[in-house]
Amino acid sequence: MSFMRFLNLSIADDIPDSKTVWHFKEQLIDLEVLEPIFDLFLVKLKALGLIVNEGKIIDASFVEVPIQRNSKEKNKVIKEGKGSELWNDEPHKKAQKDIDARWTVKNNVNFFGYKNHAKVDQKSKIITGFTVTDASVHDSQETDNLLDENDRGEEFYGDSAYTGEKQERIIEKKGLKNRACEKGYKNKPLTQKQKESNKEKSKIRSRVEHIFGFMENSMTGMYLHSIGEKRIKGAITLMNLTYNMFRSVQLQSI
Repeated sequence: MSFMRFLNLSIADDIPDSKTVWHFKEQLIDLEVLEPIFDLFLVKLKALGLIVNEGKIIDASFVEVPIQRNSKEKNKVIKEGKGSELWNDEPHKKAQKDIDARWTVKNNVNFFGYKNHAKVDQKSKIITGFTVTDASVHDSQETDNLLDENDRGEEFYGDSAYTGEKQERIIEKKGLKNRACEKGYKNKPLTQKQKESNKEKSKIRSRVEHIFGFMENSMTGMYLHSIGEKRIKGAITLMNLTYNMFRSVQLQSI
């Protein structure tokens, strides 16, 4: 009822059912217009002065999908990137098989699905860019794709996954000031000064966790039933766009 009031609808109004809404979403995905819509909304937010550009935070979150029950032989073919060759004689079954999702392990926990790699304006907590990969792709592998010339001169914040020589070269090439948390190594633990520095950096870096927490708790968006990277990417694009809409309302009410 609250949603009906929001749309100024009454019980007597003719409204689309869930299947009609689903078909509309599928059309948007097939026409590949969701990312341009996301970018257009960013233009609006910039015009309103809601994106401050005083620093960027990068992080990634798992987006899980239903686990596929395949034989070891078929999983091997899928892992080799040849999943499209399977189930060609069973088109209905093939339509229900996700050959793009992958397994990964983090903190001894198994995950199956994809990742939402997000770049966030550190002050406003607006998502200004994102990429979608399967879950096996390491967070740091998308740094080069996420940062662009518009970020030049800003401070870069990320957790210890974004450390190392390769990451430092990328951040330097993009012209950002590196504020990523440092990582300790075997026989070379962090000094007390480094620990204190990480603590200060984390106060800013952790803002991105508020975003993923909102998506998981308020949008129930960290588990999707779409099949295949194309549709998962469309769903994640809508998820990021919806979050930005919600956040813009918050910022304008402050």
